[in-house]
Amino acid sequence: MENQFTPADAPPEYDPLNSTLKQAKKHFSRLGLMFFLGTLLIFGVQTGAGFIAGTLNPDALSNTTLSLLITMIPMYAVGMPVMGLLICKIPGAAIEKKKLSAKQWLIAFLICYSGMYISNIAGSIITQIIGILKGSPVINTIEAIATDTSLFANLFIMVICAPIGEEILFRKLLIDRMVKYGEGISVLFSGLLFGLFHGNLNQFVYAFVLGLCFGFIYVKTGKLRYCIFLHMLINFFGSIVGIFIYDLLHYNDLINALGNQADMVSYVSNNITGILVFCAYLLFVFGMVIAGIVLFLANIKKMKFAPGEIIIPKGKRFSTAFLNVGMILFTGFYVIIILLQLFL
Repeated sequence: MENQFTPADAPPEYDPLNSTLKQAKKHFSRLGLMFFLGTLLIFGVQTGAGFIAGTLNPDALSNTTLSLLITMIPMYAVGMPVMGLLICKIPGAAIEKKKLSAKQWLIAFLICYSGMYISNIAGSIITQIIGILKGSPVINTIEAIATDTSLFANLFIMVICAPIGEEILFRKLLIDRMVKYGEGISVLFSGLLFGLFHGNLNQFVYAFVLGLCFGFIYVKTGKLRYCIFLHMLINFFGSIVGIFIYDLLHYNDLINALGNQADMVSYVSNNITGILVFCAYLLFVFGMVIAGIVLFLANIKKMKFAPGEIIIPKGKRFSTAFLNVGMILFTGFYVIIILLQLFL
């Protein structure tokens, strides 16, 4: 195997390939286990915070904004930092740092945004189909929370806390500990674990795609700030700008007016500003998505993954990286959570 050496004092039956695969499997398992233990800690911290708040003030959790802050602040202030400390127990490797030019950064943003937008639509279609098949709609929890929460809370949690905490865990700490096995497998795991961490199918699809995009940027630049800022900007468009325009449009009034000509005429006359802003924003978004698709297709041949110092041969990669105790616990836990969200 490339870059693998048999110890001078190894017995005749020593198999360097088998030994390397065992060490790799153990490494992936330890990493998965740390993410799993961190997940249990986060769930525990959130549950504890919700219980204490509900005990002190039974009405606290009925307020969407307050409920979001009560459950999310302990996660970002306590759960994620301790999770990071657990992951840091596993040795990592440094990634060579490179700068992105302004042009490269803009290209990266447009590709990331278009990937998020298209995969979000795909995820919504999949959940709609599942809802039709099971006879009841699949509730998009994050959408319901975002639209009922104050813009300030959305800004603090989704635009500041989430990008910083999630990029540290799923790009910096995770990829640094996988990159020795190759950039490709590092980026794949970065997307997969990041997507699963969101705990519902609606978010899994686009979070997985964004995780791949951010992971690729990180392995090629070694600079986490690029990923954090891109994450912040994309979340800002979704949870601040999008919700602001949603409120400006008076979306619920529009839904209630559908099917009644008089109500529609009244709605349009009373909400002309919101309608015009919405149409302008829609054109802007479609422009970014189309630009992102064109740029992705134009640059796809340049997007190559470098091999790692340790090569896991084809045919052994899935069993080595995924079929181990730690990764099975982490992925299995979130698969169950996602299935419960879909069918209960």
